[in-house]
Amino acid sequence: MKVVKSIFFALLLVTSIFQIKSAQAGPYGDELTKCIVESSSSEDLTVFARWIFSIVALHPAVKSMSSITDKQRDGINKESAELFMRLLTVSCKEQTQKALKYEGQKAIESSFNVFGQVAMRELLSNPEVNAGMAGFEKYFDEEKLKSLRSPE
Repeated sequence: MKVVKSIFFALLLVTSIFQIKSAQAGPYGDELTKCIVESSSSEDLTVFARWIFSIVALHPAVKSMSSITDKQRDGINKESAELFMRLLTVSCKEQTQKALKYEGQKAIESSFNVFGQVAMRELLSNPEVNAGMAGFEKYFDEEKLKSLRSPE
């Protein structure tokens, strides 16, 4: 069952983050990432996760499954922009300046990619979400997954 949970977690993480391409940060970006994560509360992580969800819900393939109104989305956008601004220009101003100076925009992208992963981990730790995973896991073939560990 651990293999199934690992696969499911990886699948959710990959599909949940906008910047799927890997943006490698250097030491200044790493410091910015640490600052952003350490300066964020559980509420901040929820704000970010809600923003990701509200944006992904606009995709035609899933739009009919969401009932987010334009007014709600605007509120989520405002709250998220305030969070980004606080993290970049107040909580982690020095780290942001150095990261931009020495590593450019990719440092910001990489930092928020990690922040998104932390936010998703927070969401996935919820008992109701974990229970929902069982609906996905019941369709996995454990024997086929186990066979991946040893060559035939």
